[in-house]
Amino acid sequence: MDVILIPGFWLDASSWNEVTPELEAAGHRVHAVTLPGLESADAPRAGIGLEDHIAAVVELLDGLDGPVAILGHSGGGAVAQGVVDRRPDRVARLVFVDAAPIADGDCVNDELPVVGDEVPLPDWSVFEAADLVDLDDALRDRFRSRALPHPAAAASDPLRLHDERRHDVPTTVVCCEFPSSQVHEWIAAGVPFVRELAAHRDVAYVDLPTGHWPQFTRPAELGRVLADALAS
Repeated sequence: MDVILIPGFWLDASSWNEVTPELEAAGHRVHAVTLPGLESADAPRAGIGLEDHIAAVVELLDGLDGPVAILGHSGGGAVAQGVVDRRPDRVARLVFVDAAPIADGDCVNDELPVVGDEVPLPDWSVFEAADLVDLDDALRDRFRSRALPHPAAAASDPLRLHDERRHDVPTTVVCCEFPSSQVHEWIAAGVPFVRELAAHRDVAYVDLPTGHWPQFTRPAELGRVLADALAS
């Protein structure tokens, strides 16, 4: 199967490099994405919004034959969600890696510090302790050395959803910083930020206990989890 991997904020396609071998060993054709505005440190980011990111992945999807799996990490989950909303009949499985679908009209994160047209990778003190589990000093240095500023509009633009068939696409949620049991409790309690996830009709949960960036902290395990999800 063709598998599209969408990175989260501050990352490009290379962030999946240590994850893809497990998927390729399972026979999948991997297409890791570098989203518009993240091609380089000095790439133009003005005017690049969430719809531009969605459109770029839709264009990639339209160039592939047959069903495709879409995987999104963190903020890349909203991009994956937008793609599925535009092409629900083309997606065999949607996978969120330490992410969950957001509702129509919500944004990914409009609280991150913005500098001009971009969101640079903030100081580690901005993040919750759960985000940083297993991300030791060496991994933090590695992450920061390759981090790219994210287009500010892509973080704050509202996601627009139109096709209710997105709720029928088989979905997997890989839970890292919060266990799946916590997610189930949030859904049962009607917590607003999981209301879109609650509307999905076919959802599998997989626990991979680590911080928010498993592609750095547990890449081989993440690759196996993803391969197993696609096999289902």
